[in-house]
Amino acid sequence: MIPWEINGDSFTNCNCAYGCPCQFNALPTYGNCEALHSMHIKSGHFAETPLGGLRAVTALWWPGPIHEGKGRVFVIIDEESTEDQRNALLTIMTGQETEPGATIWNVFAATIDEILEPAFLPIDLRIDIPRRKSKVMVDGLVNSAGKPIVNPVTGAEHKVQIHIDNGFEYDRAEIGSGKTSVNGPIKLAFTDTHGQFNELHLNNYGVIRQ
Repeated sequence: MIPWEINGDSFTNCNCAYGCPCQFNALPTYGNCEALHSMHIKSGHFAETPLGGLRAVTALWWPGPIHEGKGRVFVIIDEESTEDQRNALLTIMTGQETEPGATIWNVFAATIDEILEPAFLPIDLRIDIPRRKSKVMVDGLVNSAGKPIVNPVTGAEHKVQIHIDNGFEYDRAEIGSGKTSVNGPIKLAFTDTHGQFNELHLNNYGVIRQ
C-alpha cells in the first residue's frame, strides 16, 4: 500500500436538516443524499508527492440513502496542481490505497456507480472552523457558503458540535448552516441545510486522532 496522509480544513454542505441523520446512522431527512464537500489541504503527501496547499471540491448525489448505492460523483481539483498531484488526490478520493472502511472516500467508493470526468479549475475556498464560516467558489460551477446556525428567538449564534469516537471522516465537527448551488454535471441546490466544519486528518488507516 502506498503511504499517504492529508491534514487540512473541510466544509461540507448536504441537503439534510441540521445535524444530518447520517451522522447517527439514521435515514436522510428527505429520502436521498446530496452533498458538496470541500477541502483545503494544509499539509500532506502521497508517497513522495507533496499535497500541501491544494484545494478540492466534490459534488455527490445518491437517489436514496448512501448505503443503498447508485451514487454519482464529480471532483474538481485545483488548477495549479501538477499531474502527479492530481493522480495522487484522485487515487485517495476514490478510496484506493486505503484499508477497507477506514476513510470516508473508501466507504463512499463502494456506493458510487458513476465517477464523472474530473475538472481542474481555479478554486476560491475559505474555511474558518471555529467561526463556522466558509466560502466555496468555482466560476460557472459552484457557489457555496457556510455560516453559524442562528437562534430564531434571540438571534444568537448556536454553537454545537458532533464528536465521533470511531468515525471515518473526523473526530469532531462544528455544525452550522450551508447554502449551495452547483451547475456542473451534478446539479445541486439547497439552502439553510446541514453545514459541517471540521479538520480533515486522515491516512491509509483512517482518522488520525491527537
